[in-house]
Amino acid sequence: MITKYLFNIQLFAEANVQTTNMAAEGNDLSPSMKEYYDTELLENAKEELFFNQFGKLQNLPAKRGKKISWRKFDTLGPALVPLEEGVTPDGNKINMTSVEAEITEHGDYTTVSDVLDLTAVDDIILGCTEEHGSQAGLTMDTLTRDIVCNEATVMYAPSVVNGVSTPTLDRLLLDKNCKITPSLVNKVVTRLKKNKAPKIDGKYICIIHPSVSEDLRECEGWIEAHKYAAVTEIFNGEIGELHGVRFIETNQAPVYKFAKVWPNYGRMTISAVDTANSRITLRNDKGVSPNFVAGEWMDEKFVMINGVQYIITESTTDRLKLTDMEGNNITAAVGNVGDEVLINTGTAEGLAVFGCIFFGRDAYGRVELSGGAMRMIVKALGSAGSSDPLDQRQTVGWKGFHAAAVLYPERIIRLEVCSSYSEDDEQN
Repeated sequence: MITKYLFNIQLFAEANVQTTNMAAEGNDLSPSMKEYYDTELLENAKEELFFNQFGKLQNLPAKRGKKISWRKFDTLGPALVPLEEGVTPDGNKINMTSVEAEITEHGDYTTVSDVLDLTAVDDIILGCTEEHGSQAGLTMDTLTRDIVCNEATVMYAPSVVNGVSTPTLDRLLLDKNCKITPSLVNKVVTRLKKNKAPKIDGKYICIIHPSVSEDLRECEGWIEAHKYAAVTEIFNGEIGELHGVRFIETNQAPVYKFAKVWPNYGRMTISAVDTANSRITLRNDKGVSPNFVAGEWMDEKFVMINGVQYIITESTTDRLKLTDMEGNNITAAVGNVGDEVLINTGTAEGLAVFGCIFFGRDAYGRVELSGGAMRMIVKALGSAGSSDPLDQRQTVGWKGFHAAAVLYPERIIRLEVCSSYSEDDEQN
């Protein structure tokens, strides 16, 4: 009888502990090249920074734990009591509070083969650096956006039909007639002024989606950014000014329609399908029942599964009863076990809602991205040692730290509106 044995010959190889000294000549990047790629990363990241170009800066602390803090001071009232000659009055006290945020680490990389690097016409490493730079900026800006938007004061656009304005009290009640107007911008400015929100270089800022800015750009009083009378530094994405507000246009402005993350519950997937009774059973991202409150999701009205919308007609602790958009019972399986279920975060009619973020100076804080908080990492061919014995792979990636916090919620207003594109635009 012949006995066959299988061996992993790598078990007999020498231990691979790669260091700079062990690398063959040319396998590690020179300091000047590292600086070059870090510069490329930051320059490309800046193009995607809209929320992160504002906010109170805080440098990333070294060896001080995983939290970062910003100090803020309470406003002093007017000193109305007259001074008495020769009498030193009691001084005032300044109350200082600290706002903390957890530092999180993010990053990504791409593996480039030696064949691709050899045969490609373009500079692959530089191309990857540019793409990862944009990705890094988008990542950091999205993280800051979500923190800022979630803690903002909310205002809703009224529904205006034939000149008659009807107040809106909830996002679900917004409709296609709830659009942004110059009058509405004025009301937000008034609210910020009453909240004593300081301005940024004499103006407030609004970060707005292109689908919404269209409704403002042709109105009376709008000033295009390139037509400003004074010499003014133009912010990234700035398109113009209206009623003392400088508008920053970006696809990063929040859009609410169908979300992967259910508020307070996380992501949901199908764990069972009951086609006969038009029901699906859900599990959260931990694989357990979400334990919804009975009837909790009736107001949201819609879910989306594999790109198809359904109406929620019944909601229990972990089950939803659904109909199609005409109100008919489901006659075919709505999905398979493991399929993701998106929840409606837009209007009751399933329209997208756009968040226009108005704010003043130092309304929120964020970590400084330069100075080591974000860097490009390039591992050249040959740098992996025995784990890449034929020098076939090199990697290009980035790594960065993020932290942001709202310092003064009263200085941020999220104006929620619809637009002519509410039927077509998707959640971002």
